[in-house]
Amino acid sequence: MLGQKTTWGFAQVARRRLVAALAVTLSVVGLSGVSGVQAASGTFSSLLNSVQQVRGGAFEDPDDPDGLDAAPFATRASTVRFLSQATFGATPDDIESLVGTSVSSWLRQQFSAAPSDYLATVEDYQAQLPFLQLNPWNSQATTFAFWRHSIGGTDQLRQRMAYALSQILVISNANNDALEYFPGAVAYHHALLTEHSFGNYRELLEDITYSPGMGYYLTYMFNQKADPETGRQPDENYARELMQLFTIGLIDLNDDGTPNYNADAGSEPIELYTNADITGLAKVFTGLRLSVSPDEVRAYPEAPQVLASWREPMVIDPDTHSTTAKTFLGLSIPENTSAEDSIDLALDHLMGISSMGPFLSRQLIQRFTTSNPSPAYVARVTSVFNSGRYTLPDGTPLGTGQRGDLAATLAAILLDSENLAPEDASTYGKVREPILRFTQWARAFSVGTLTPEYTLELYDLSSQSGIGQGLLQHPYRASSVFNFYRPGYVAPGTESGAAGMTVPEFQISNSATIPAYLNFITYFAMGETQRADLSTYREISGLTGVSFEPELARSSFVPDYAVEEALADDVPALVAHLNLLLASNALTAASRAEVIELVAGVPVDSGNTWRTIRAGLAVTLVMISADYLIQR
Repeated sequence: MLGQKTTWGFAQVARRRLVAALAVTLSVVGLSGVSGVQAASGTFSSLLNSVQQVRGGAFEDPDDPDGLDAAPFATRASTVRFLSQATFGATPDDIESLVGTSVSSWLRQQFSAAPSDYLATVEDYQAQLPFLQLNPWNSQATTFAFWRHSIGGTDQLRQRMAYALSQILVISNANNDALEYFPGAVAYHHALLTEHSFGNYRELLEDITYSPGMGYYLTYMFNQKADPETGRQPDENYARELMQLFTIGLIDLNDDGTPNYNADAGSEPIELYTNADITGLAKVFTGLRLSVSPDEVRAYPEAPQVLASWREPMVIDPDTHSTTAKTFLGLSIPENTSAEDSIDLALDHLMGISSMGPFLSRQLIQRFTTSNPSPAYVARVTSVFNSGRYTLPDGTPLGTGQRGDLAATLAAILLDSENLAPEDASTYGKVREPILRFTQWARAFSVGTLTPEYTLELYDLSSQSGIGQGLLQHPYRASSVFNFYRPGYVAPGTESGAAGMTVPEFQISNSATIPAYLNFITYFAMGETQRADLSTYREISGLTGVSFEPELARSSFVPDYAVEEALADDVPALVAHLNLLLASNALTAASRAEVIELVAGVPVDSGNTWRTIRAGLAVTLVMISADYLIQR
């Protein structure tokens, strides 16, 4: 009889035959620095083949509203594909309930769904703790809340939009600083993203500007006006990143995202601003501070008023705000203008710059549908962003008519004809982000208790060692304000790079992160959490002051493979089922045959352990295949 200890072993042995092929394929497509891997035959188009099989031929005419309304949920495969883009992953119930229904109806339901309360979840964790400073669960509270809401939240579209925005309006608690010790700051930042996910980007920018998390991360909290006697100048960090990363970018863009060129400078694109503009704008963001003093934070870090100050808007100290004239990007704010009015004028001006629409629209497209959108796709989404209006296929109007409407923009991204029926499948799609691979798995297999506090492997995916670590992507732990990867990243030495394609996620795909992901997903897919050593959690319990609950630890993130185990004696049917559920039928015949052969190699015995092993192994092999890793 097969023992439980053989589960991990079977996965390790069987997957080796796919690992080399995976590394070779990805190195050709877009990876650089994959140790020991030579470039091999194959092209990006072989991975990003036609999505006609995914759509099942459901959508033939982009100008047909009825066809457009039916296309995303026309088949089970198209439903999985659309939900892979618009949510943290399809559940079996989602698939069954949505097939054959109207995408307009689903979008309206998601736009009106009550938002998950991420901040309240963080506060609930904190309320369990007898002390906060140097408490492991306090510093991990934002991580725990993210996994619970991304996997279990019913407002999936809103949470996916908040996650996308978090990779543009970046703050990070990866630096062992106040954002780790005061998780309310990151939670408040996420709450703002959640609140404004379907609102207006201008309003989001304003709230983010007053957010303590952003103020601390980009060092303009307690920023002071210039002092001629000491030579002190206002901190320029937020002014620079507000322009470069959050609003307009570095160069002037056409509405389709292509650069505008300066005729007098030959082929050089037009730069949008100079250092003088940064200096002028930096004056705007002086005088912002926490509602409590730095002395209070240092002396009484766990006092209620200190904790509250990290999860509410910063206030303005008029004495430290610059009252001199502020000139930048062609705007002059007169002297003695208040801080509040200066911020309003600055943000209004940035929103009015023409590059704003294409700069943000292209990044949002990348986060949802494709890494290398065509100029036409960008132009269509930009038009909706600028007008603030979009009409759903069933005739329902979206948007307020104000520039920057995010609900209208998101609908335009998901329902664009290029997404539903790409003209050139060889350049369409994106690498699935590590975080989204895991949330899809958790949702697809209705994992047990969502208790990430008892799942040590989820504590830090950004570090370089151990199972579940080294993926270099962890919620709110980007290494810098530039996110985990840059939107304009072109992978050198690859076919996608030679074609000039931007593929951001390849920036964190290398000889370290590939095996890290293989170990990570194998561990979870094979149900290893239920066999975890509980002594570590008992130790953590002693450090946190929270009573240990072994039943939660044993059931945390354990997959429900009832359907998959029932198919274990028909391996082709099992693989076909997983091909649909996880990859929206994207696996090639060759990939399916290889997985079938490896899974069928698990011998049948007199008990049911072999069924569990076959199910977990099949899931593992599908989720490490190149066909799965590229979201078409």
